[in-house]
Amino acid sequence: MGFQVAYIPIGVGTYHMESAQDQFDKSVAMLSELSGACVYPEKVLLTVQELAAYLDTIDPDLVVLQNVTFANAAYASEVLKRFDCPVVLWTLREPVIDGGRLRLNSLTGAYSAANAIHAFRKDGQFEYIFGAPGEAEVKAEIGAAIRAAETMVALKSLKMAAIGHTPQGFGFGRALDAELMSTFGVTLEAIEARELIEKAKGYEFTDCAEEMAEANDTVCGLDQTPEKNVVDFARLYKAYKAYVAENGIGALSSRCWPDFFVSFGTPVCTVLSLLNKNGISASCEADVYGALSMFIGQKLSGKSTFFGDPVSMDEKEGTITYWHCGMAACNLARKDTGAQVGVHPNRKIGPVMDFGCEPCENVTVFRVGRKPDGGFRFFIAKGAALDKPRQFNGTSIVVKTDAPAKDVVYGTIKAGWEPHFVVVYADVANELEKLGNMLGMEICRY
Repeated sequence: MGFQVAYIPIGVGTYHMESAQDQFDKSVAMLSELSGACVYPEKVLLTVQELAAYLDTIDPDLVVLQNVTFANAAYASEVLKRFDCPVVLWTLREPVIDGGRLRLNSLTGAYSAANAIHAFRKDGQFEYIFGAPGEAEVKAEIGAAIRAAETMVALKSLKMAAIGHTPQGFGFGRALDAELMSTFGVTLEAIEARELIEKAKGYEFTDCAEEMAEANDTVCGLDQTPEKNVVDFARLYKAYKAYVAENGIGALSSRCWPDFFVSFGTPVCTVLSLLNKNGISASCEADVYGALSMFIGQKLSGKSTFFGDPVSMDEKEGTITYWHCGMAACNLARKDTGAQVGVHPNRKIGPVMDFGCEPCENVTVFRVGRKPDGGFRFFIAKGAALDKPRQFNGTSIVVKTDAPAKDVVYGTIKAGWEPHFVVVYADVANELEKLGNMLGMEICRY
């Protein structure tokens, strides 16, 4: 079955049914506008028996539980004992305050429902919104919850690959398959980098015409790269593409140095860049949680994400520069330069990507972090990607954070965050916070 959002409107028939019907109709219209995956009953569910009959027909990934009028805790309890999915509890605003009859009493019903949620669930977690259908905040909050729940479902069907081990001193990106499965629902498989290197060596250059055509259409300056490295890049790209396709991989982390420089003679950076452009979230330095962060950001934004280190701060400008050696998605390159190819800044071997990233008015800096005690946390910070040229050899993006840049840098260092972050090309902070809540993450938002 596909993703499903279930609207569950509850109430009792002793309140003002004309007002209740009006709110029901407007709620259905708003939810239908927000998602084509929404299901709803024909009318407000006014008894526990009517509710139970409706619940028999649904299999939700997200419940929007709305007290159209007051309803006691038995209603919410009936929902909670059947479904373990995330819940948005939605309270309606009283339509009229005129000294006369209380028409809905939705707010009191919400207290009953919330009390039941805390009784049923150890974490007591749910999303909450107060307001009438069509209000901007209501639409934004419920829309964000729907997108977060969609991402949560996508994680459960995600198969990731760890290609090679993290280098010494980079263990922060290493992941256990059981840990990823139990926390995120993600399947992780592992393969040695040498297996893909050997697979690449088995191809003739003539086998890689499709890969070369794509690269020539996508990046600039490949003709300035030594022929041996161009050939090796094409063979390696074909090997990665084949592995991804044959094994149903949706995201991967790849070892890079020293193996691909020493054992193969050509870096993997441009291969990862093209995979990212094609929707396969791919991190370097074998950072599994970095790749997971990229996948989440890509899923929420529908765009490639940037992966890199915080390497520079300008307190007066309020900016942080994120950089990496040259594996940024080529479709993130500035339009005036295009996706330029260069050589690795340390090893002086190409092809690697070598450009500044295009500006964006709203970006989100994000990281799935693993804590020393084995728990997880989400780092979330909003900002803007500025119109800046390449800052250093490799790929870079300059982010003006909404919070003071100094606070972000000092705070993340003192809190022990990993040195890799993802820049998402959209404002998805609200969605990320809701996803973190749904997954039981600690939220660290700047």
